[in-house]
Parts: sequence; C-alpha cells; structure tokens
Amino acid sequence: MKIGVIKETKPGERRVALTPAVVKNLISKGFGVSVESGAGLDSHFVDEDYVQAGAEVTDKKKVFDSADIIVKINPPSEEDLPYFREGQVFIGMLFPYNQPELVEKLAAKKVTAFAMELIPRISRAQNMDVLSSQSNLAGYKAVIIGADALEKIFPLMMTAAGTVRPARVLIYGVGVAGLQAIATAKRLGAIVEATDIRPETKEEAESLGAKFIQVEDADLKDVSEGGYAKEVSEEFLRKQKEAVDKSLFQADLVITTALVMGRKAPRLITEEQIKQMKHGAVIVDMAVEQGGNVELSKPDTIVEKHGVKIIGKTNLPSLLAVNASELYAKNMYNFVTFLVKDNQLNIDKEDEIVAGTLVIENGEILKK
Repeated sequence: MKIGVIKETKPGERRVALTPAVVKNLISKGFGVSVESGAGLDSHFVDEDYVQAGAEVTDKKKVFDSADIIVKINPPSEEDLPYFREGQVFIGMLFPYNQPELVEKLAAKKVTAFAMELIPRISRAQNMDVLSSQSNLAGYKAVIIGADALEKIFPLMMTAAGTVRPARVLIYGVGVAGLQAIATAKRLGAIVEATDIRPETKEEAESLGAKFIQVEDADLKDVSEGGYAKEVSEEFLRKQKEAVDKSLFQADLVITTALVMGRKAPRLITEEQIKQMKHGAVIVDMAVEQGGNVELSKPDTIVEKHGVKIIGKTNLPSLLAVNASELYAKNMYNFVTFLVKDNQLNIDKEDEIVAGTLVIENGEILKK
C-alpha cells in the first residue's frame, strides 16, 4: 500500500504528519510513500530528507493520485476535497462532532476516514494516542509562554540585595497537559498548585510536587470517562470555584487545560474572579480554541484587563513543530501498521481501537 503525505494548510500550522525517519521505517515494512513537496519544510524537514528516506517527493495531485492512504494532522481543507477518490483512506485528526458538514463532504467522495483524536485511552493504544503526545508538549510550552509574559522569575533567589520569593502557579486540569505543566513549573522553581474534578488525578499531581486542591463534600462519581473529564453540574462548578478562589487570587501564573470530549470547554474563571486576582498575574488559556476556560480569553490574542494578562494561544504543539511532528509521526506509524496487515486494510469493527476511530466507511458515516 502507498501512503501519501500532504502539506498542512491550516493557518499557523507548522507540523507534518510523517517525518523522514518514520517514512524510512514504513518503507522498510513494505509501504510506499509519496510526499507533497514542501510538506515538512516548516518542521525543518526538507524534501531531500524525504528522498534520502526513500520517499517520492512530488506535487499534491500526484500524491493523491498514487496514494491508497492519505495522512494529515488537521482535517482535510476545502481545497483538498476534490482530490479524494472513491475507496481512498484518510487518517488524521477530524473532529467529526464539531464539523459534520466536512464529514458529509468526505462521505460523498465515498472514502474511509479515521479520526486520530478519537483513539481510546487504553493500554494497547498508548503508542497511537496523538492527543497525549501533543498535549504533553503543549503543557510544557504553556508554562514557557506564561513565564515569558510574567514580569518576575519563578525560583526562590537569595541575593545580597534581599530574597526574591518564588512565583506561585495554579493549574486547572491534571490531564497530560496539566501534568507536564506541573513538572515544568516545578523544574523552574515555582510553588505549584493544581485542581481537577477527577479525584484519581490527586496522586499524580502530588507525585510531581504540586499541592492538590480538591472540592470537598462533592459527589465525585462518574466525573470521568475513558480518561477524559465529563461535563459536571453547575453546583459542582460553584463548589470548585469556592475551593480554588484563594489560590487563584494569590497566583502569579494560572494555566487552564480543561476540555470535555466533543463539547465546549467548561468556563472555569469569570471576569469577576479576574478582578480579584493580583495585578501583574498571567493566565494562559489552553482551551481557547474550544471556547475557552476563561471568560475574557480570545484566540491568539493577549487581553490585558483588570491588571491581568490573559493569553489565548491556539495550536501550542505547532510552536514545537520538530518534536510535535516526530511524536505525531510515531503515533501515525503505530496506527497504520496496526490497521494494515499483509498489504490490506483490516477493518475489524469489533476491535475497540477501530470502532473508536472509524468515522466513515466507504462513504457511510458511522459517527454523527
């Protein structure tokens, strides 16, 4: 089977779905690979790197014409759609519940499509989990962005002129991104606190040196599913707000990471709370692309209000394009080699990984 890699066209996207090293591994497994010229350039992988790995480098039309499987990071663009042909396979992040019109257009081309962001969080799928690999990098970058915007240092510093107290960092959400944010902030010397609706995250946060803020007297049953947080009641969010407010008002840097699969991000910080925060504090809203955890945040904008900087940065992994591409490409390699057996696509819908990610099968939409 032949795999085609096309250039990402989403504004601000610098990643590529397959790196030369992974292309070489796929070719050693018997796959053919064609790559659109310039696809890896923003990730610092030049065409010659792909040629040396054994790939054919050509234009987009020829990639589509020759490939059995098209791999991407982002969903196909409107410009990509005319190139698809019946029976072709698409693998990438698709977000079918957020953009049903795109899914319908793909289905009309009678393709088969898999959504990488729907990989189930089970042990045998860990090496395919793109959300985890990309969120890990995003959590790191969020702290670096916050540290750069904060007008003070993170660590305790004792000097002849006096002692500089360490910065206080508060992290909402102890998933993959939140855990990496905790680890990064601790390495930089900050005092770190964290909160999450899932009680099972307490031990993980504390193992990295964070103080965990837990909602007392709350029903904590059924607040997570498949490793993701579920939507909770307004009463729960009120209790969480009360529990966290003291730390929020003392924090120098706040990072919000909370997402609910397939739904708008929960609102965790209101303008009224921001008014009570320290002047000079910084908030990095990692959920801004899904509606935001912070009332005043805007995508790719720094909002300064009530003495607080609110940074809404989309697509944080793209700012670390080299590492993000390397990890995504390895996830893709593991998924493709799982799906393709004896040079044939093996769609076993009884398998949890296939069932979780298969969105369209030969034009039939399976997830709406």
